[in-house]
Amino acid sequence: MIGPAVGPRRVLVTGGAGLIGSHLIDALLDRGETVFCLDTYETGDPGNLSHHADNPRLTLLERDVTDPPHLDVDQIYNLACPASPPQYQRDPIRTLRTSVLGAMAMLDLAHRTHARILQASTSEVYGDPFVHPQPESYNGNVNPIGPRACYDEGKRCAETLFFDYRRVHGVSIKVARIFNTYGPRMQSNDGRVVTNFIIQALRGTPLTIYGDGLQTRSLCYVEDTVDGLIRLMESPDDVTGPVNIGNPTELTMLELAEQIIGLTGSSSPVLHMPLPADDPRQRRPDISLARDLMGWCPNVALQDGLRATILYLRQTPVLKLAGCSPVLA
Repeated sequence: MIGPAVGPRRVLVTGGAGLIGSHLIDALLDRGETVFCLDTYETGDPGNLSHHADNPRLTLLERDVTDPPHLDVDQIYNLACPASPPQYQRDPIRTLRTSVLGAMAMLDLAHRTHARILQASTSEVYGDPFVHPQPESYNGNVNPIGPRACYDEGKRCAETLFFDYRRVHGVSIKVARIFNTYGPRMQSNDGRVVTNFIIQALRGTPLTIYGDGLQTRSLCYVEDTVDGLIRLMESPDDVTGPVNIGNPTELTMLELAEQIIGLTGSSSPVLHMPLPADDPRQRRPDISLARDLMGWCPNVALQDGLRATILYLRQTPVLKLAGCSPVLA
């Protein structure tokens, strides 16, 4: 992690009760910042921040990102948006509204308060890529009318807004394209591949793999992702991004399933299901820019991160009631 902040600042984190947001708030409070967490708790969990209940430097604000409070802040991390396909497809219009109108509301706040603002964009802006690994210069291959478009195009539009606010209003912006992130505080029912596989393995039910399982992902542990976001926020003003934040180690879904089965000591079989529409075949970041501009690269090995995530998910009520007992290799 980079060093402590230079003097305490007032920092707003939207979506702060989610996986990345809550770990980011941990890091910001450790750096001595005063933090405001804005979240509707529709996909975030206030319990993720319960260990800060007595910290006077943290204020929880239960409200929508499109209707922000009147705050005087120095920095804004805009993380508000459902991030897993089942979550963002549940109400696609609301997802698009959160991505676009939420970004605009936060940019207006940044403009009004002269705050620096960071947008949590996504690797999904690359769609199902024809270029591999994906550099920031690649414009992507996104279906604008498919079932994933509410998220993919919402994030792409948010990026457009960020750069237009910089060009028109001089707002100090940062754009991070976050690749698959995992770790403790993931929701057991979020529908992401890591949680699906771990929960299924702990229950002893088949691990569901979509398609042939040869599609790839690159998984970044949440603490590494947070380190990248803070480094980007603290970088010089002319470093705007977009900057990829992700782990360049690529693995197939079959390989991930095998690792999780081994780490949990499970005897679960693998069950192949039809591939969802517009599911990317390959996902791997080119992180040359993050290395060159910020000195950042991920440090947590996949097996170490998976062990920590398995231990966390083992404590979820549904698994505790089921009496699941993983054996960690």
